[in-house]
Amino acid sequence: MKKSAFWQNTFPVMTLVFIGLAGCNNPGHNTEMKSGETGHVTPTVIHESETIEFIPIFDGKTLTNWEGDSTYWRVEDGNIVGEITPETILDANSFLIWQGGEPADFELKLEVNITKDGNSGINYRSERFTELPFALRGYQADIDGKNAYTGQNYEERKRTTLAYIGQKTTIDPQTPAGELRANIERNAWKGLRVTEELGDADSLRKLIKSEDWNAIHLVVQGNVMKHYVNGVLISEVVDEDTVNRSMKGLLGIQVHVGPPMQVKFRNIQLKEL
Repeated sequence: MKKSAFWQNTFPVMTLVFIGLAGCNNPGHNTEMKSGETGHVTPTVIHESETIEFIPIFDGKTLTNWEGDSTYWRVEDGNIVGEITPETILDANSFLIWQGGEPADFELKLEVNITKDGNSGINYRSERFTELPFALRGYQADIDGKNAYTGQNYEERKRTTLAYIGQKTTIDPQTPAGELRANIERNAWKGLRVTEELGDADSLRKLIKSEDWNAIHLVVQGNVMKHYVNGVLISEVVDEDTVNRSMKGLLGIQVHVGPPMQVKFRNIQLKEL
């Protein structure tokens, strides 16, 4: 979880799983679901067109077109490896930043494998946080080794949580506009409004493999951001906050402050729409 204070080819066809839904009880935001409401929600599965073409942005051998701190990032066995050791504990989150542009509308596919105590994420439409080296500020597809947050939408160093696992949300404009911290409560944006349940969060977490490879697919178009894990929609954000949202920016992958950990990425492919 980013989870400290504010400062801080083609998927296989999946068997449809019907998941019992208990009403959303996440703290720190408003919701349109009635208290105690129950029902059945079928998780949304992505179906890709066979004509979609993705371009590899990692060559499997080097960090060409990527920038980061070599203390924490390397290439090993065809994977990008981000690692924190007892000797290299971080004081602030550190990113490996793609140097190939600032995508606006795009799809990104990759596979990730993270250790149990690991904490990471994929940033997009982000900007450099210049007060620290190799730091980004912006939207993030969250990743953690315990799968408590994998797939949620968390905005690094900005509005914090925008959608938890299993939620489709609309982010309302900040009224009145002002300091971001004033509109954050319990590490979630107070303008977060749940408009649809995508599935029971605990059931969705069971679709994510622990300490194994998981496929992540981001579909980002206009002000809509969809995060899929293993072909299933985990979170979706419709960002109506024209003051604070971003419509293009940098891509990067993260090692997060915390205990020793390792995260691996492979098969990183991008399609700009």
